[in-house]
Amino acid sequence: MLTPLKNPVVFELVGFYVPPGSGPLFFCMALIAYLLTLLANGVVAGVILIDKSLHRPMFIMICHLVVCNVLGATTMLPCLMVHFLTGQRKVSHAIAIIQALCLHTYGAAMQTILAVMAYDRYVAVCNPLRYATIMTSTRLHICCSLAWIVSLLVISVLFFFHINIQLCGKIIQDVYSSNRGILGLACIPTPINNIYGLTLTWTLSTSVFLIIAFSYMRILRAGIKRDKRGFTVNTKPLRTCATHLVVYLFYRIAALIIIVSLRFPSLSPNVKKFCSILFIVVPPAINPVIYGLISKELRASIIKQLSTRGHK
Repeated sequence: MLTPLKNPVVFELVGFYVPPGSGPLFFCMALIAYLLTLLANGVVAGVILIDKSLHRPMFIMICHLVVCNVLGATTMLPCLMVHFLTGQRKVSHAIAIIQALCLHTYGAAMQTILAVMAYDRYVAVCNPLRYATIMTSTRLHICCSLAWIVSLLVISVLFFFHINIQLCGKIIQDVYSSNRGILGLACIPTPINNIYGLTLTWTLSTSVFLIIAFSYMRILRAGIKRDKRGFTVNTKPLRTCATHLVVYLFYRIAALIIIVSLRFPSLSPNVKKFCSILFIVVPPAINPVIYGLISKELRASIIKQLSTRGHK
């Protein structure tokens, strides 16, 4: 019979296998990745805040995406750096819950913000004359606030179920704390938690996919014109939405990689852990680069601001 652990519970993360003497090298790699993520997101957010011509709904939503990016990277990378540099793997129960809560909120908020951005693009392309009256400043802030509130609320309910769970283990088989990792240490099965977690994941992912799919089908339809020569496609509406679509597809591909990696028992634990880290670390680093490269207005503003600062 499993014996419940006494409070306070201190978890131990399995972490990565780091060859002897390689800790400082891995630490430097994680530090560089974190600094580049902060720099890229900071540049995008700073340029949007400075350039008044970018004070429009699409770019304000990009700022919310930047906050989401920084949340994910900050919750993960500093802990990895400590692990690589000191070998410290122990974490208190409170810190484990906070880290897991932030990581799951990052994943949920990334999807809800992208859904709101898809709605914004749909209104801009399909109702251009009414865009200013539909996407008012008040409605914009309501939509962005709801994206965060919904994410935090559904994830908080997920972790509310942890309150009365008796734990009989303290070793989390991963490099970070997660709902799945903590529930794996429960003394008895937790069907309610599992059902809610699966329902939440399926409902949120499906809802976001349907919103984005509906928005882009209407946008594509708006771009298709019929004339005497047949059907022609106006690519301008699609170009205005390219950055959002690329970011969403990149996020889904990263999620698919971790799902597929967990389904192959033959993969080494380090490979699976590396895939799970990529899902959290890579999108926050790549998203601002995607927006900076594809968005013509943002790219021009970044170049202008950097060149202006360089001449001073």
